[in-house]
Amino acid sequence: MAAYHDDLRFAHVLADAADAQTMERFKALDLKVETKPDMTPVSEADKAAEELIRSQLQRARPRDAVLGEEFGSEGTGPRRWVIDPIDGTKNYVRGVPVWATLIALMERGAGGDRPVVGVVSAPALGRRWWAAEGLGAYSGRSLSSATRLHVSKVTELGDASFAYSSLSGWEERGKLPGFLDLTRACWRTRGYGDFWPYMMVAEGSVDICAEPELSLWDMAANAVIVQEAGGRFTGLDGVPGPNSGDAAASNGLLHGAMLDYLRP
Repeated sequence: MAAYHDDLRFAHVLADAADAQTMERFKALDLKVETKPDMTPVSEADKAAEELIRSQLQRARPRDAVLGEEFGSEGTGPRRWVIDPIDGTKNYVRGVPVWATLIALMERGAGGDRPVVGVVSAPALGRRWWAAEGLGAYSGRSLSSATRLHVSKVTELGDASFAYSSLSGWEERGKLPGFLDLTRACWRTRGYGDFWPYMMVAEGSVDICAEPELSLWDMAANAVIVQEAGGRFTGLDGVPGPNSGDAAASNGLLHGAMLDYLRP
């Protein structure tokens, strides 16, 4: 646990540096934006933030591997840092403050790679969330000024708040009917998108959320935070962790009921 505590502190240092980098260019009139081959946008701020994090990792954790959205995979070994420099780039480039830097440490074990440290920092919202395996999940402005996170205790879908990213992703993958049935079964639905629904599940303000297509860097930090807050994080196939290519998160009490609607 001591090793994870040190890694968590270091992840906060990385997040602090990324926050300064991304906020400097947020709403900049001369921000440069390109379109990647998958037709998603990438800004100069995405690249600069990931380069900054990678350079600090190289100096402080040279034996650890790194996987980032913008510059791919580097290194091998049982420990790997997984980075999304700006989760919510479309919001970022339009001046919407709902975006965050996601930093996770994954460690190899008997059951495969699992996230053991996660930090989600949303500087334009003035929010940060974090967790480490066995240490719990928290939110606050710093490690010394934090509130412990706990998921909700809602037990019925009819009383649940369900957050999602968009309708189009479910339709494109032939899963829209089950998704719509789930929305009808829930008390409330809202399309918050990106990292935020998972953080609200961890805080207990949302009870379930799901997305039909994601990359590891979208999920690794979110997964450990939700789990350490007492919730469950799986793929739509029900496999625990962030490795399924899609995601379902809940307070744990509603997970099976949610997956009954959404599983392939």
